[in-house]
Amino acid sequence: MSQLDWIVLLITLTSIIAYGLYKSSTSKNLEGYFLSNRSMPWYLVLLSIMGTQASAVTFLSAPGQAFTDGMRFVQYYFGLPIAMVVLSITFVPLFSKLKVFTAYQYLEDRFDVKTRAFTSFLFLLSRGLSTGISIYAPSIILSSLMGWDIFFTNIVMGGLLIIYTVSGGAKAVAYTQQLQLIIIFAAMFFAGYMIVNLLPENIGFIDALKISGSNNKMNIITTGFTDEGYNWKDKYNIISGVIGGFFLALSYFGTDQSQVGRYLTAKNNTESKIGLLMNGLVKVPMQFFILLIGVLLFAFYQFKPQPIFFNPVQQEKLLQSNKKDSAILLQQQFQEINTQKEIALKNYQLDKEKTKETIHALNANGEKIKAQYKNLFKSAQIAGDNNDTNYIFLRFVIDYLPKGLIGLIIAIIFLAAWGSIAAALNSLAACTMIDFHKRFRKQKHSNEDETKQAIKDYRYSKLYTFLWGVFCIIVAETVVGMGSLIEAVNVLGSLFYGVILGIFLVGFYIKHIKGNAVFLAAIIGEIGVIALFILDKQGIIGLGFLWLNVVGALFVILLSLIFQKIIK
Repeated sequence: MSQLDWIVLLITLTSIIAYGLYKSSTSKNLEGYFLSNRSMPWYLVLLSIMGTQASAVTFLSAPGQAFTDGMRFVQYYFGLPIAMVVLSITFVPLFSKLKVFTAYQYLEDRFDVKTRAFTSFLFLLSRGLSTGISIYAPSIILSSLMGWDIFFTNIVMGGLLIIYTVSGGAKAVAYTQQLQLIIIFAAMFFAGYMIVNLLPENIGFIDALKISGSNNKMNIITTGFTDEGYNWKDKYNIISGVIGGFFLALSYFGTDQSQVGRYLTAKNNTESKIGLLMNGLVKVPMQFFILLIGVLLFAFYQFKPQPIFFNPVQQEKLLQSNKKDSAILLQQQFQEINTQKEIALKNYQLDKEKTKETIHALNANGEKIKAQYKNLFKSAQIAGDNNDTNYIFLRFVIDYLPKGLIGLIIAIIFLAAWGSIAAALNSLAACTMIDFHKRFRKQKHSNEDETKQAIKDYRYSKLYTFLWGVFCIIVAETVVGMGSLIEAVNVLGSLFYGVILGIFLVGFYIKHIKGNAVFLAAIIGEIGVIALFILDKQGIIGLGFLWLNVVGALFVILLSLIFQKIIK
């Protein structure tokens, strides 16, 4: 990056941190640190919810996901608006009425303490692991820009986040997310504009979409049906998106403390509902636009030389390995395909259909060469991230955007990471403090002791925030090279969210079921979901990960009904 880019990057990041800390003054107790004294208006609740979802994974990995697999990932969000309506009718009024710190406090009142503790533990495990992946995402940027080792970069990135989150609490998270999202949306819109602007003069936005569409990148709606019937292994289609996505969104926004904690900060019940409903309206178009950037990038690289591998750091390692000659040969073959595409596209306006057919065939050959190139990393035993999906958008930013804007785009990816990870660490600390530390410690009763204890609790909360930050850094060190990060985060969540949701659904709607029955059902249900996932990975069964949310919830409900009949 240029000196101007570094200046823009540093000014943007330091300004956001300073603004958040300036606005973060709260009473030094648990309600101030975790819930910002329940004082947030609906628009800040909305921005905080969106900011918690829209991590660096979203802005870094989603365009690459669309570049490689098309727009069909957007179907994953189709169940979300329905879930927002259900949450506003059921979950939000109950949580507001009980004045809970965490969603899992309700479970002790409804069932028993072991059900509360187990459910909170499932949340801590799933959110701690996924937050580690979210730390890894911005580390990719620093690693690519600076040529730093990715393991060292995770420590630097995580350390900055820990300082930022421990200092400010929930109010700093909410106010910084407000400013972050404004900058993020402006910069992403400008990045999309620049992609189209850099296309040849006779190629417009519609032409770019048609070229990408002829290569199966505009597959916005897919049914999942084949000649042999419904393909349960198909990860993204309208059926799995609406049903599986609904269950996933209902669990994520209704039972995941990283989201529940955002709308518990609202002034009242109505403000929480408006924030959630507006999120249901905004989220799908937002995700559509981010994925569309990836589709436009695909069209862009039909006219510009496409790298055979988008991660320059790993590519340099390959060219210094014993597979150097094979790598150079494949690069030459891929460059020849780039040249043929350039020649074919000169005739695009004369014969669009024939040109699109030619480009489609050339891209098919190019994908085969890229697959061979990626296999070289494995045979050369090169450590690091050997999947370049997460680098596609970043590579475009660095190679083609003007000075100054590069620094801003890099800054927004950092901002997105900081906003979502700060909210996650805040929620992890809240559950640890409320559901375990305070629940299982011996209580003292004098007014003087209560005052002192409030200060101690505040300090313990900061300590737990720090410790979870360290845990997430450790996780980030283990996820190098796991492929599309946005997919990895959602797969991980699906292993736990269905079971957690099932526990809450039993609590809300099946009143005769007691704690022992639902506790056993949750344990067996979680084992069953993990077993199904392992069987799917081994190819023994075929089941897209979104269905794990449905299966997990139904497991808990059905097993609870059975166990309640057996257990007195």
